[in-house]
Amino acid sequence: MLDPNDYVGVTFWIISAAMVAATYFFTVERDRAEGKWKTSLTVAAMVTGIAAIHYFYMRGVWIETNDSPLVFRYVDWLLTVPLQIVEFYLILAAIAVVRAALFWKLMIASLVMLIFGYLGELGAMNYWLAFLIGMAGWGYIIYEIFAGEASQISASQGTEASKTAFNALRIIVTFGWAIYPIGYVAEPLFGVEALNIVYNLADFVNKIAFGVVIWAAATSSSTAKA
Repeated sequence: MLDPNDYVGVTFWIISAAMVAATYFFTVERDRAEGKWKTSLTVAAMVTGIAAIHYFYMRGVWIETNDSPLVFRYVDWLLTVPLQIVEFYLILAAIAVVRAALFWKLMIASLVMLIFGYLGELGAMNYWLAFLIGMAGWGYIIYEIFAGEASQISASQGTEASKTAFNALRIIVTFGWAIYPIGYVAEPLFGVEALNIVYNLADFVNKIAFGVVIWAAATSSSTAKA
């Protein structure tokens, strides 16, 4: 049973339901989008759907053990974060010819961020060294979407809808993803409770808001051409 005073467990329950609801919403709304945006909404639904499945398991681990569901958490991220990188690529590929190298640079940077975060939390390497390497991967993604090739393609060839989506997504990646390092730093200072509350908040903001941005661009693009 879920203890009403278990605030971490409550956040797991809330976000489990929210991810299911978001998945249903993005799937249903896919019919409102035009061809090039349908795939983006499908990916958004995949992100929240995968997260929902993992949150059911993470919720159970927390309630039964009161310990951080580390493996489930990072398996979730190893699937959903690259899919979010795919969203950037899909937006750009819909408006221009985009080099595959750009996709792989962003993908590798996201994997560096996740793999070293996992190694640090697992205790397989120095906690703070892993944190710095993971932050470097995140920093490269921020550079690429604000000043690199991805940013240049969006600025020079983007439509109004794609620019709106791209700009909103990079704000989420910058400020929304910044919540994750706060959680990482919080664990040695405040314990696993703080870590999981922060991580759960970050997933709620980033996975669902990420999809909402895609949905807003997809439906506005379709309305503009109606």
